[in-house]
This record gives sequence, C-alpha cells and structure tokens, in this order.
Amino acid sequence: MRAALLREAGARAPYAVSGPLLLEDLPVPEPRAGELLLRIERASLCHSDLSVVNGSRPRPLPMALGHEAAGVVEALGPGVTDLSVGQRVVTVFVPICGSCRSCLAGRPALCHRGAESNGSGDLLHGPALLRTAAGERVNHHLGVSAFAEYAVVARESVVPVDDDVPAEVAALFGCAALTGMGAVFNTGDLQPGQSVIVFGMGAVGLAAVMAAALVPDTTVIAIDPLESKQELALRCGANYAGEPASAAALVAEHCGDGVDLAVEAVGSARVMESCLGLLTRGGALVSVGLPHPDQQLTVKALQFAGAGKRLLGSYLGDSVPERDVPRYLALWREGRLPIELLHTDTKPLSEINESLDALAAGTVVRRLFVPGE
Repeated sequence: MRAALLREAGARAPYAVSGPLLLEDLPVPEPRAGELLLRIERASLCHSDLSVVNGSRPRPLPMALGHEAAGVVEALGPGVTDLSVGQRVVTVFVPICGSCRSCLAGRPALCHRGAESNGSGDLLHGPALLRTAAGERVNHHLGVSAFAEYAVVARESVVPVDDDVPAEVAALFGCAALTGMGAVFNTGDLQPGQSVIVFGMGAVGLAAVMAAALVPDTTVIAIDPLESKQELALRCGANYAGEPASAAALVAEHCGDGVDLAVEAVGSARVMESCLGLLTRGGALVSVGLPHPDQQLTVKALQFAGAGKRLLGSYLGDSVPERDVPRYLALWREGRLPIELLHTDTKPLSEINESLDALAAGTVVRRLFVPGE
C-alpha cells in the first residue's frame, strides 16, 4: 500500500519545495486481536497533521500521518464480532479503552491508555504494525495513519456509519465535528439565550459555530483574520463575523459586558489571554486549539475567583464518539448541520505537500484525499 510518511519534523514552508511527506510503499499489515483492517475511502488534512510536520506537536518518527478519515472494513481481527466486512466507519483519533480512570469517570476522550499508545506511535492492542519493505518500524499517527490506502486500527478507534452518508461527509465527523461541536455542547455547555465568540475559523472553529447556532436564541460571533473565513462563518450560522481587532467592539455592541462562552480554536496563548478579557462575569473560555509546547499563558489571576471566570481545556471536544457521532449525523440528516461547508475540495494523495501549504495559508478548510489516486 502507498502511505505518506514523515521522517523528519521541522521542515520549512513552502512544503511543496521542502517535501516533508514522502509517499512510500509499505506492506499491508494484518489485524491482530481486537483490530480491523480498513480500506480508506477519504482522508482529511487537519492542522494537527501540520503541527506534527512543523514540529509543534512532537511525535516519534518515522510516522505515517493522517487521523481523520472514512473507511470500509476489509478484515476483522480475532475477537471483533460487532462489525462486519464491508461495513463503513469513521475513524476517531483517541482509541478509548473503557477501563481507565478517565473512561470510568465518563470522560473517554481523556483515555489514559489511548493517550499512551498515541504518544508512543503504537496501537491500543499492541506495538506498531507498520513496516517498510526493509523491515523498518513506522509509527502510527493517533492510532489511525489515514494517509494511506489501508490502515489497521483498534476496534475502539472507529464508529460505524450508515451507507447513506457520503464518504466526503463521513470523513469530517471523526475530528472536526467531534472536536468543535463538543467544545460547545460538552465542554462549554452553551445554554439557550447565551452568547459565544469563536476565534479561528478552521474546520474545528467552524464546527463550533455550527453547534452554537443550533442552540436557541444564542448570539454567535466568529473571529478570523481572513475575510473569506468570516464569510464562511456567516454561512455556518454566525450572527456576526470580523477580524481579531474588531472582537472587543463586536462583543460590546452585541453582548453587553461580555460573552458567556469563548472558544479558542487557534492554538495561541495570546488569543487565549484575549478571550478571557472578553468574558462576562462567570463566563467560560474553552481552549480547543493546540499551542506550541513552548507557549506560556500569562493572565490576571484575580479574574477567576474575583469574577468567577473559568478556563476549560477540551480534548476531542470531551466527546463520547459512540454517542456523539450518531447524534451529529442525525442533525446533518435533518438539514440542521451544514457540515459539507467544511469540505473545500478533494485531491489525490500525491498533492499532500502542496496541500500543507494551502492549509497553512488558510486557503482550504478541509481538503480530502483519495489515497488510491
């Protein structure tokens, strides 16, 4: 099978020139107990992939990248009895063990065993399976490695979807929808009549806007430096949109003394600091972006106890994938969730490096790949 491998992080843009991702032929691995072999229908390029390429998100190398995808079950490992060959699934980038302290506490997105296997480049049920033709170990990306024609994943890394869901739609639910919508529904617990501001109109931020727009009588403000992203946010359900410099004025005009909820989907400590200043008393900031590990947050400590403000981390949108993916798909079927707006275009996997440049420049939201082309 052909797969996109990263052998060295920290390459400089333009990535079309530096070429950090290499298409290599790997033997197709066989699933072990508790695992599946998937044929990847569509794989989606996310900022988390770019963060691994540019070194902001250190991972063991070499690694086969890609974590958001839709696929078809090609083979079942021993013990997998609740799925069948030919069934369609969405991949989820946290393999949820179901038995660690986070899983038992009802927060499976923070699964300890899943985080450990993701960090080491292994799978939930055993060491990495990917190898080059010469036998060199290749690490798995977040238990998926979707930029390939096939992927072996843990059963816990997929959620089944019905055949009526197009691959271009299904592929957007494993990361973008779960993370952005979960930040609003699960972590932020946005209530009717409240107000929300979302910074960063990538796929996650736009999904957060869509979620907020579903809550009755909410005021939704979208912030992004690109005018094209502001326009897209309005199509996704935002009431108002503007550039970062206009955020405070928009909040003052439409939300009085501050917003009830701010969602930071940029991955910037500086933006997080700005968000805290836009909250009303008792408001909450949900941090869903991934800042570089070296960034530090400096804020006035008194605003937490003194004004009741809250800073909440949100990984995978605090989602329960087996619960939330069907819920969000139901909203899509009802015509209430225009998730297709996140899909910019579809390209062959051979254009992966050029696509990194497009993502970094903000000219695409979600670019999908057909790994077999």
